[in-house]
Amino acid sequence: MSPSKGGRRDRKTKFFIVTGVSGAGKSQALKAFEDLGFSCVDNLPISLLDQFADHVCRSRGLRQVALGMDIREGRWLDGLPGVLKSLKAKGIEPRILFLDASDAAVIQRFSETRHRHPLGRKLSDSIREERRRLVPVKALADKVIDTSAMTLGELKEKLSETLQLTRTKEMTLSVVSFGYKYGLPMDADIVMDVRFLPNPNYEPRLKKLTGLYPAVQKFIVADSNARKFLDDYLEFILRLLPYYVREGKSYLTIAVGCTGGRHRSVFVTNHLARMLARSGHPVQEFHRDIHRAG
Repeated sequence: MSPSKGGRRDRKTKFFIVTGVSGAGKSQALKAFEDLGFSCVDNLPISLLDQFADHVCRSRGLRQVALGMDIREGRWLDGLPGVLKSLKAKGIEPRILFLDASDAAVIQRFSETRHRHPLGRKLSDSIREERRRLVPVKALADKVIDTSAMTLGELKEKLSETLQLTRTKEMTLSVVSFGYKYGLPMDADIVMDVRFLPNPNYEPRLKKLTGLYPAVQKFIVADSNARKFLDDYLEFILRLLPYYVREGKSYLTIAVGCTGGRHRSVFVTNHLARMLARSGHPVQEFHRDIHRAG
């Protein structure tokens, strides 16, 4: 199929801009994209982006593209909104993937590789300044992935899940359970604390089970306030979703937390994911801390 009039494409091209904090794994992410069949270009000068986009539009073979862009490109951060507008005018719908990691993880990675931070200052100062500069970019991101505790295999698996998602009028929802004692998920858009629910951890027969077990679920929903909360929270989320869709979000991550991430948050996450799927929304369910020891 040839490009349509004006260089616009008649077929959909997957076009990702991969960016984020230095040391969060952009290079590894691009390698994973290559393994998944993408044509990848790292640190393309922003002055060449229009020419590259024109080439993508003309080419029959470039249907999956990933560009790595970061703080080394300097002023591209200020020009990103204009870049996105230009790409959309050419019929390309870019998605921004932002990789983040904790300061401790970034410092450890720079220490292991002995690489110099792109800003060239004292490492802690460079990280702080880079985060400040990247705030508007992160706000534009379609998906934020926290790589702090990820192996390369886990990052590739996460990217593979992301690539199955398409930009439609509906968002793809991720519902994830977590334990507050292990920290909040960095990619969460909405966070709900369910530590007010009855705690199965104090029941000897339930302590070693998880929120996926019927016995644990029955214990929690035996409480009338818990049942009311489940109904009210589902209704609340369903009311919010159209507003996020209106803002153009492709993905929304709902995080549900309890103390250890094994009982209450797992049950609520499982229940919410099932109810949202039943209402017609594409949903992915994750349980971050379910296998951690108490």
